Amino acid sequence: MIPAAFDYEVADSVGHALSLLAGREDAKLLAGGHSLLPVLRLRVARPSLLVDIGRLEELSFVRDAGDTIAIGALTRHHDVVTSPVVREHNPLVAYAAGLIGDPQVRHRGTIGGSLSHGDPASDLPAVVLALDGEIDIAGAGGVRTVGAADFFRGVFETAVGPGEMVTEVRVPKLGAEHVWSFLKFRRRSQDWATVGVAAVAKRSNGGVAEPAIGLVSMGATPLRARASEAAWAAGEDAGAVAADGTDPQSDTNGSADYRRHLVQVLVRRAVEEAASR
Repeated sequence: MIPAAFDYEVADSVGHALSLLAGREDAKLLAGGHSLLPVLRLRVARPSLLVDIGRLEELSFVRDAGDTIAIGALTRHHDVVTSPVVREHNPLVAYAAGLIGDPQVRHRGTIGGSLSHGDPASDLPAVVLALDGEIDIAGAGGVRTVGAADFFRGVFETAVGPGEMVTEVRVPKLGAEHVWSFLKFRRRSQDWATVGVAAVAKRSNGGVAEPAIGLVSMGATPLRARASEAAWAAGEDAGAVAADGTDPQSDTNGSADYRRHLVQVLVRRAVEEAASR
């Protein structure tokens, strides 16, 4: 299909982008476009204005921020994968970003766009959730910081309000004591994950401490597998309770029951893989 008619503006700064958004209640931001363009073509979204922020170099960066890594919202997935800072201090993020789509998608898609889109089938939201990351959101009133646990509100719904935009994502550094894994099942290499699992913990006295497990495609938002986290910390079978508290949907990739079974398998494998690092 052909998208409905819209106006198009190129922002030359964050302030300019925010002023353009403030002028139209239904304006949409365009960065990599891999999430927005398909819904435009299907006319699921019909904005009267597209604000192109893809040229804002001020939002494309990766830097060491002390105990955390700061990643600009317009940093391409490819740059996250290849960043020496990310690869050294948080290999979980680098590895997961390297599994997104194909090279073309990774060279155009951005981390801010992936989080802002709020798709529960997307990989990086579950990873950032498991890491208790933080997201900076800029608006007319300034910049506010929202934790990943409060950022995702529903299917395609986040804490980003009208006239606002994500500017930065921060994830903690992982030390030598950390173990991690990211696994996902998909029918084809470019497909969205039928189910995905991000797992991270600290080694402690022959076991683990502070375990965190984020789930992809197991509810309306990325989810923390709290029962599995407790089981992992106790040295019990984390996979057996992986579906507890989830609400997966049935679609062409798999039924809800299939996802409940698959998440048990993947959580069990992720915990085993993390322990082997």
